Amino acid sequence: MKGLRRLTIVVPAIVLVASLIGVYLTRGAMANLPFLKGKGTTPGLRGGTDLVDQSPWQTIEALAPLAVSAEETRLAREAQRLADHEVDQAFAQALRQASLDTRTLTGDALALQQKMTALQAVIKEDQAKVDSLTAASKGVNPPGTDDLDIAKAQLQLDNDQLADATQDLATLTGDKRGQIQQELATREAAMKKFDEQGDVVAPSTTQSARRYATLYGRVRAWLDQLTRMDSIAQAQALANADVAKLTAEHATIEKRLSDAGSANAQDTAATGRVARMKQMHTLAQIHSILDDRIQTQKQLAVIYGRWLDQVKRQHQIVLHLILQSIAVIAFLLLGAALTAAAIRRLLDRMRLGQRNLQTMRTITSLAIQVITVLLVLLVVFGAPSQMPTIIGLATAGLTVVFQDFILAFFGWFVLMGKNGIRVGDWVEINGVGGEVVEIGIFRTALLETGNWTDKGHPTGRRVSFTNSFAIRGQYFNFSTSGQWLWDEIRVNIPSGPHSYEVIDAIHERVQKETSSDAKLAESEWRRSSGPYGLSHFTVEPSVDMRPASSGVDVIVRYMTRAGDRFSMRNRLYQAVIDLLRKNEETIALEASGKQS
Repeated sequence: MKGLRRLTIVVPAIVLVASLIGVYLTRGAMANLPFLKGKGTTPGLRGGTDLVDQSPWQTIEALAPLAVSAEETRLAREAQRLADHEVDQAFAQALRQASLDTRTLTGDALALQQKMTALQAVIKEDQAKVDSLTAASKGVNPPGTDDLDIAKAQLQLDNDQLADATQDLATLTGDKRGQIQQELATREAAMKKFDEQGDVVAPSTTQSARRYATLYGRVRAWLDQLTRMDSIAQAQALANADVAKLTAEHATIEKRLSDAGSANAQDTAATGRVARMKQMHTLAQIHSILDDRIQTQKQLAVIYGRWLDQVKRQHQIVLHLILQSIAVIAFLLLGAALTAAAIRRLLDRMRLGQRNLQTMRTITSLAIQVITVLLVLLVVFGAPSQMPTIIGLATAGLTVVFQDFILAFFGWFVLMGKNGIRVGDWVEINGVGGEVVEIGIFRTALLETGNWTDKGHPTGRRVSFTNSFAIRGQYFNFSTSGQWLWDEIRVNIPSGPHSYEVIDAIHERVQKETSSDAKLAESEWRRSSGPYGLSHFTVEPSVDMRPASSGVDVIVRYMTRAGDRFSMRNRLYQAVIDLLRKNEETIALEASGKQS
């Protein structure tokens, strides 16, 4: 037992010292920005089957929601700007790259090209016809509306045929500019919707730091930041990988430019020089775009690095705050253990009985433990947010748990009332009769009488009842203001000629001895009954005779005070004995007279 008590002091002390050392070692973290809380999700940073690589935007689109403070939001917005510019440049490069991949048309492709040329001419004529009919409809003598509708329908039909032919030609030649244009249109629509959403107003790091004043919140933030750092590190690695990939493409374009320049210098044909010049111009544009994309990806990597460094600093701050919370908990446990030890020593010095000493130790130990647990829970989880609801539920629970004590408390007021009980009254509670020796706020104590010994003698047992019996139960009070009660004596009268005379004499003697008490009891009871009265009430002694084998059993019931019952009974028995002795003497005298 002593070893366990020592552990309750040594272990919290060690934890407290270790936590304080950790707090000291991480004290520099508080000079940095306060910590933030991440969402704890690892986004998919790559994926999709688009012709143009849009991963830079997909990456920052997944990471941006993790920025919850104004400082991180600015970094995220800068990364979004760079990623948007990078994807735009990727589309521009893809379109120029697709134009370089055109081939000489032959066969079906050449026929489709010729068909497209013819359709373009037809569409031009259809458009001119629609324009003329539209202008004529606004003149003095407008043509019929059917002609204009037919011309518009024909123009739409020819445009659809041209679109189908263009799609078929792109399929045959492998030209991807149409698909790239579709992807670009989809992206522009998505970006327009994104711009309409506007910036989200985020709290500053100082405001966000106030959210986590509990150990639970700090540990959760620390774990979430591990996931955030992993996601940001992945984004930075992808940006660096894109830099390497774009650098390789840049070298390839430079080689193609060099080869095209050499071929252009050797070729003297005008037609070939013009084509190569166009190709070199396109390659030069792609080269410039690649330079821009490489720089953009490097800037993205720098932004992600700055973001990652900030989260790492915040991660250190959270560790510092966690150590502070652990130190507080260790301090509370150590304080509780030292307080308990001090109280035990104080109780040992007090002159208390062993039973009272053990009771006081248990109560103080339980109180210290409950208070310590509550304080530790406040450090770990903080104060409840829905305090009124929690108070209501706690009150209802305590009412159910302590309903007996509540009823006992209000029952005490009932017992203290006019028709209650007092110390010294003879009562019966829950089938147990005795004299009231104590009436507390919650309990009533009786000295039990008349159980297994003669009626009226105490059994030596003290019986306690909660005062709730005064409200939801019943009790009998046999005491009035004078504590009157009915008592009785039993006498066996032998059969003889003077038996009834003896019984009458006993009756008269009992009446004489109890007359004063009977009159006083009757007046007090009538006064206690109030306006209701006692119409059939009498306190006169009564005699009950029962035949027996040895004569007649006489039971005499009479009124007496509770405190005088034994002395009254002794006096009556003494009088009965005197009457019986006189009866025997009379019988003996009569017998001797007959013999003489």
